[in-house]
Amino acid sequence: MTTHSNSDAGRNAGVWIDHRKAQIVYLDSGVDTTRVLLSQVEKHPSRAGDSPTHGRYEPQQVPADDSRQRALTGELNGYYDAVIEALAGYGSVLVFGPGEAKGELRARLEKKHPGSHVLAVETTDKMTDRQVVAKVREHFAAAR
Repeated sequence: MTTHSNSDAGRNAGVWIDHRKAQIVYLDSGVDTTRVLLSQVEKHPSRAGDSPTHGRYEPQQVPADDSRQRALTGELNGYYDAVIEALAGYGSVLVFGPGEAKGELRARLEKKHPGSHVLAVETTDKMTDRQVVAKVREHFAAAR
């Protein structure tokens, strides 16, 4: 965790998220705190197939695509729940990132905690830790 002093910003948080990592920036009573959560999710589980070096696969040895998708969804939901738990007590949340994870987190947050207030969901590219903190600070400074 990294802590920085800042002007009074209330209890707001911003999350940069993809399927592998969530960087959470807390803005709380003049102090910025950063926390990183790593997911253990393999984004695209591979299905073994025919190959010159490995030969043909036997269907009984490979899980069906739908069961692999269910497993992936379950792993992602566990990851999103950990992020949601890390946001407990923060009323306004900015969610941003490069892919689908930001929308999936928002949907999970709204389903599990209907009182939560997601201010915005924005698409961004990969960002450095400093860029993430700056974006969250700027967003909530502009919202005041």
